[in-house]
Amino acid sequence: MGQGFFLLFAAGAVVTALTVVLARNPVHSALALMACFLQISAIFVLLEAPLLAVVQIFVYVGAIMVLFLFVIMMIDVREAVLQRFLPGANLPALVLLVLLAAEMLVLVFWSDRLSATVPIAALSGDQIRQLSTTLFADYLLPFETASVILLAALVGAIVLARKEWS
Repeated sequence: MGQGFFLLFAAGAVVTALTVVLARNPVHSALALMACFLQISAIFVLLEAPLLAVVQIFVYVGAIMVLFLFVIMMIDVREAVLQRFLPGANLPALVLLVLLAAEMLVLVFWSDRLSATVPIAALSGDQIRQLSTTLFADYLLPFETASVILLAALVGAIVLARKEWS
């Protein structure tokens, strides 16, 4: 039964992720992204990781989606919808998408690690402490780099959305 729910939520996440990319209206894309985040949160619940599920909902669905919708509403959506992409420009992206999907499937089916995973509930307090120490000691620089990149993206979105004073 758990595998059935996993397949249901995984299929829903894939469908909503495709909707994010294929939707023409940016607001519909943002709402599909929110639905995708909720599907991923449900998968975390199935993996018996309620903390990750709640963080997924609070951080991504709550904070980041509000930021995305704020930026979308600041940008003139009608003007952005009228702009068209160049015909044939999507072909290289489609070829790259197919190649990456094939690579992912090959890696998933040839990997022995899928059967050797340990459930989150089996981790002891010492292992969680070691994981947190490793995350915030050894990987502090990548964590801070990601936060600076997100800050730069936020500033860039505000600069792009700002109307010129003339």
